[in-house]
Amino acid sequence: METESSFVAPEGVYTVTEEHKHSLTGVHTVTAAPFIYPTRLKTVTVKFTVSKNANSQVLSQLLGGSREKENKKDKERQEREKERLDREREKQQDGLSVSSSETQEDAPSPDPSSFSPSPDNATSPAVAHEQLNSLFGGPSQIGKKKSVARPKHNMRTTSSTFITRLQNVDNLNRNLASKQGETTFLFYNTSKSFIWTEAGCKAKEPLARIFFAAYPTCHDVNITTASSERVDVIIGFNTGDLLWLDPMSSRYGRLNKQGRICNSPCTAVRWVPSSPNLFLVSHADGTILLYDKEREDGAFSPKDPMSATLTEVNGVPQTPQTPQEPWNPLDSIFVTLPPWHPATIASSLSNGKTDRDKDRIPKNPVSHWRVSKKKVLDFVFSPDVKHVAAISEDGCLRVIDAVAEQLVDCYSSYFGALTCVAWSPDGRYILTGGQDDLVTIYSPWEQRVVARCQGHSSFVAAVTFDDIRCDGRTYRFGSVGEDNKLILWDFSSGALHRPKLQAAAHHQRMSMTSNVSLALRRRGESVVYLGGPGMDTPMPRYHPAPSRNEVAVLQPVLIKPIEGDLLTDTIFYHRGLLTANKVGHVKLWVRPLAAHPRHLKSRTNRSNSFADTDVFGSAAPLSR
Repeated sequence: METESSFVAPEGVYTVTEEHKHSLTGVHTVTAAPFIYPTRLKTVTVKFTVSKNANSQVLSQLLGGSREKENKKDKERQEREKERLDREREKQQDGLSVSSSETQEDAPSPDPSSFSPSPDNATSPAVAHEQLNSLFGGPSQIGKKKSVARPKHNMRTTSSTFITRLQNVDNLNRNLASKQGETTFLFYNTSKSFIWTEAGCKAKEPLARIFFAAYPTCHDVNITTASSERVDVIIGFNTGDLLWLDPMSSRYGRLNKQGRICNSPCTAVRWVPSSPNLFLVSHADGTILLYDKEREDGAFSPKDPMSATLTEVNGVPQTPQTPQEPWNPLDSIFVTLPPWHPATIASSLSNGKTDRDKDRIPKNPVSHWRVSKKKVLDFVFSPDVKHVAAISEDGCLRVIDAVAEQLVDCYSSYFGALTCVAWSPDGRYILTGGQDDLVTIYSPWEQRVVARCQGHSSFVAAVTFDDIRCDGRTYRFGSVGEDNKLILWDFSSGALHRPKLQAAAHHQRMSMTSNVSLALRRRGESVVYLGGPGMDTPMPRYHPAPSRNEVAVLQPVLIKPIEGDLLTDTIFYHRGLLTANKVGHVKLWVRPLAAHPRHLKSRTNRSNSFADTDVFGSAAPLSR
């Protein structure tokens, strides 16, 4: 039976076992700021190894009793001595004096100098750090660094006015040292604070709470570098600032300081998968920038897309023989290469310009994309990390080739702006939610809308796939909206057939394509070709929204109203489902026993029919 803290899905009952509430009592007065920006959730699972040192610390805690209070001063003295030794060790390794104040500039460290796109790198699942483990660059000049760099500023002793206060749980280092096995950490923002806690732990206090002078608007955790010793987090702010944080060591670094590169609010940030250094950030001015966490900010002024030529839009710095039309955001993205990019340096030398040494020093940004004339709200990487799906206030979903830095396709929403996006684990489908109260399923490789999901009665705030319940045949995803509804959806890839009316309209559009493509060529606009045998007909990049009669409708599996403030985010992870509302109230809905993958592996005595029907449930039918 459903209650306020539980709901019944096809696979079983989901129950709230943990809640994190943002309390204003006894904390810094900066939390009195209004909740302007929505709460966003991120999780990362870290595996802690069993060590003798950890066991001895746990044993000493059990036997020590009240001795800890008596030796508190000695422990604080030991921690200060450890920090001093760490600073001296960093001086020996980097040859730099680590200042406790952020106002002191750090000397630049050796950094990659070649970032020309290389499709060959895209097929490499893991590359050493010395070769810049990313899709966006070639071999780097890292030098003889033996490990990935850490942030250099100490958050406990900083005099920065950007960070107003840090609250750590008592004995944080001892708490982390005593952990064994897998631990899932949860990060979320609320008002002007950023919170780090442990998912599945019923402790009332978070591991750390950081207060800022600006509003955190987005963040992401680097899964590639996450370990029991470090966790790399990037936080974006409404001022455009970016903060690189390692909460385990309470160290940080700042990028785009005071909006030096872009002063527009950050709307989304993602680490480039499999890269320890690179991450993408979208801004409210319609741009997406590629950063390297180890680079310093450079003096950079992007070009004006309205005065640029088409050849410059595609990233080729040359002068065309004939005049071109102004930049069209529905047909291309505008790429500005910074002056330290190898292609820019080579072009300057070929034009007879003198090359200065300071222009060769790699700085941020690595690249600058002008995607839309309106705000870019969110973006996600494809599972193969070759493409980026970006959404914006102009109501368009853009599929971008991240390696070639070119627009592949642009899809229009049915109505209004798009507000959230997700890519399926196998890369076959893209989800979007928007102001039309719909969740739309796209097939990027078929270049079409395959279904619209009706169930919300207000703007959709977040969509997410459940990796555990997506097997390539059946898919589960969830969504939350400003109607305070949590909705679960199931569909089968076999059921996503093209309706007869949509197929007829598709054939009619195909018959008109030859005339359209000819007109586009005469106007100088770009066209792309459909893939597959016999599908060599050119099609424009922009795809208008099909009518309601042309697209199948997917019905929800479950609708769960959740009381409280407006819902802002939801994510699946191995233990269950997390939801968050506007004021930072986070709930963990634990999965049914049969849906947990570890329990599934142990139930070998059950029949295969049980695994096929009960685990993934029944796919919801499509209607027209």
